[in-house]
Amino acid sequence: MNDFVDTARTPDFDTAAIARGARRKRATAIAGIATALVVAGAGTALAVGAVGGDSHTTAQTASTATGSTTLLVRTSDGGTATERLAGVSAARARATLVHFGLTPNFTRVQKADCQKPEDAVVSLSPHAPTVVHAGDTVLVTTCYR
Repeated sequence: MNDFVDTARTPDFDTAAIARGARRKRATAIAGIATALVVAGAGTALAVGAVGGDSHTTAQTASTATGSTTLLVRTSDGGTATERLAGVSAARARATLVHFGLTPNFTRVQKADCQKPEDAVVSLSPHAPTVVHAGDTVLVTTCYR
C-alpha cells in the first residue's frame, strides 16, 4: 500500500489562479446585478413616459404630454442626456433633477384626470428641444385632484 502512495503524484493547486477566478466571477456577478438594476429602473421610467396617462388617453394626447415632460440635459462630457419624467412622482423627479445639478421649482395644478400617484409630473419648463445646463432652474408642474 505504501508503494502505491509513494508513486502517486501529489496534485498541484494554483491557489492564486483560483482566487483570481473567484474575484473575476464575483466582479461579473456584481456588474450583472448593477446592470439589471439600471435597466429595470430605466425601463420603468420609459414605460411610464411612453404611456403618458391612463388607459383612456389618446395617442395624440400621450405624445403631447410626453414631449412637454422630456428634459434635455447637457452633460459634463459635452453630450446631451434625455430624461422623460411624464407621470413620475415629485420625489423621483426632484432626485433626477438634483442628480443632473439642476434646481427644481415645483408647482401644483388641480386636474380631474390626475394620474396616480397624485403628485405625478404633468409638465416641465423648459422642456425639449431646449437644452438645460447644470445650475439651471427647471419648473416642474405636478397635479392633484
